[in-house]
Amino acid sequence: MDLEALRRERRRWLSWKNIAPLQEAIDALAEPKVSRVELGDAVTAHLDPDYERRHGAQIEAIARRLMPWRKGPFRLGSLFIDSEWRSQLKYNLLEPHFDLQGKRVGDIGCNNGYYLFRMQSQKPAKLIGFDPSALYYSQFRFLDRFFRSGIEYELLGVEHVEHYEEPFDTLFCLGVLYHRSDPVATLKSLRKGLKPGGELFLDTFMIEGEGEYCLTPRGRYSKIPNIYFIPTVRALENWCLRAGFSRMEVLAKRKTDATEQRKTDWIATQSLEDFLDPHDSSRTVEGYPAPVRLYVRLER
Repeated sequence: MDLEALRRERRRWLSWKNIAPLQEAIDALAEPKVSRVELGDAVTAHLDPDYERRHGAQIEAIARRLMPWRKGPFRLGSLFIDSEWRSQLKYNLLEPHFDLQGKRVGDIGCNNGYYLFRMQSQKPAKLIGFDPSALYYSQFRFLDRFFRSGIEYELLGVEHVEHYEEPFDTLFCLGVLYHRSDPVATLKSLRKGLKPGGELFLDTFMIEGEGEYCLTPRGRYSKIPNIYFIPTVRALENWCLRAGFSRMEVLAKRKTDATEQRKTDWIATQSLEDFLDPHDSSRTVEGYPAPVRLYVRLER
């Protein structure tokens, strides 16, 4: 696979008529004057007061143009970007299980880079995000004007990981697998992207049950159109073993609720409360079991 040709092709996405004005607005912002960056629950850039006085309105206007903000939260000076997902809950759940110091790390489906920004605190050797979304790339680029992270962002997808120039010590693939029509092939690609002895942190929707089976929604699941397979724990383990992983460790199971996902002023679209049966929150509007996420660690 010619990744350089693919990169050139996807960089042209930034000239799309809905994306080019966003890039121009980001470029037009005066170089931020940041006194310090905090990598806490809200990834925060503390701004020089005079800079914020002169450019605060422009910063918020750009951030509003970049909506919807799915992952976060972020704080840029006094501006708080209250994302749909309180992504710190997932990150804080997983962080005790990984050590990234000195490692080459990739985040597949990285969205605007929230998890990557947080991972800097562990001093990895390299952080690379993969996401084929020109909007999320634009959000990342806007944020990185303030955070100056050195993170690399590739407009590539999970299918490109196995062809990447160098393999990874650790990969994260959070909230992607259920969007893939061939989950075993996806897991194989992720495994090939790891060094021998490497690890993959994965989260996906699951259904309860002791059997080795999965839910296959006929249409939408929780109003999401591209959901293909939702496995039991044992079914997911079978997929992972078939893909060549040597071991699967279950880290946690969590039901998604309004503490983690909710509508805010920064998305202006529907959220979890609209996706569940209004009379029975244990079911989706389609009548399926409500979303439960399974968090696992896989070893190559």
